Amino acid sequence: MQRSTSFSEQVLYWFDEYGRKHLPWQQDRTAYRVWLSEIMLQQTQVTTVIPYFERFITRFPTVQDLALASHDEVMKLWAGLGYYARARNLHACAKQVVEQYQGVFPDSVEMLQQLPGIGRSTAGAIVAQAFNRRAVILDGNVKRVLTRYRMIDGWPGKTSVQKTLWALADSLTPRDRAADYTQAMMDLGATLCRRSKPACNQCPIQSDCHASAQGVTEHFPEKKKRTPLPEKEVHVLLCYLADNNQRLLLEKRPPSGVWGGLWSLSQCEPAQAPEEVIATQYGYSVEAIKEAETVSHTFTHFRLRMRPLQVRLGLNLDTAMEPSACWCDAVQASHYGMPRPVEKLVTDFFESVD
Repeated sequence: MQRSTSFSEQVLYWFDEYGRKHLPWQQDRTAYRVWLSEIMLQQTQVTTVIPYFERFITRFPTVQDLALASHDEVMKLWAGLGYYARARNLHACAKQVVEQYQGVFPDSVEMLQQLPGIGRSTAGAIVAQAFNRRAVILDGNVKRVLTRYRMIDGWPGKTSVQKTLWALADSLTPRDRAADYTQAMMDLGATLCRRSKPACNQCPIQSDCHASAQGVTEHFPEKKKRTPLPEKEVHVLLCYLADNNQRLLLEKRPPSGVWGGLWSLSQCEPAQAPEEVIATQYGYSVEAIKEAETVSHTFTHFRLRMRPLQVRLGLNLDTAMEPSACWCDAVQASHYGMPRPVEKLVTDFFESVD
């Protein structure tokens, strides 16, 4: 009697012919390169990550180089990738690997999970991809494949559903070819088992996929019930000195929270008088204020409406500035790590005053 082909064998046959094998982190593969890519790939697509990964590897070829880098340089290179806690954890993790493990990443899921920013699935991916040892992964792509494959009800972020998915993922993961299998599962979800319009007719596991058989793939995985995002409005102050260099005031955000650790612009609530905020925090009088068009930026949990105010400063009132603030001209501003919406406001400002 002929043996039926297992799930993992079907996936690996497909990977051998169609899988992605030329991604930058798959070349000269090391634990450092795999770890860096996995952190960047959290909630971010491959095409977006590739240029960031290449810039990081060029600037920080080893984990020791990254550990020795300044916080500002790391944040500047990360700016635009979003979810900035990843960058803070990345830097902290590099320092910990160097200090506690002499620059050598641990090769077990349990030990990796003790490091900043590394969860269960990321740890599994590092073990499988870097050390080619059996480990289970369950990122967003894999969740989508498995919920459709077995028509698993419920939002995948729910604890009970996650438990079911981890057990299924574990039961399907083979003992051999760990690196290839985990990459194949990620590729399958990213290229065929897409969120919308999945290419079921090209999928190696279609014949056993419950959702495909029922014609309900687009109903899985179930979406989280969403409530309307709350909105917050702030005034963003582009405070400048109208001198020869047209210097602009930047302010470093607190280490945690929204845009934590990045350079930004001073903010105040709509009910606050900008003149009072500027006098109190920076010790300057205000000569003129000009409003610009409101800019919106959506975060995971709320939508931020930023109303930019171009504020020309006057006399220094002999009050000490906040220690987290600095002056910069157009050239200097390009060296600071800023979130993209703020970077655009700063760039537009300097272009308008040229």
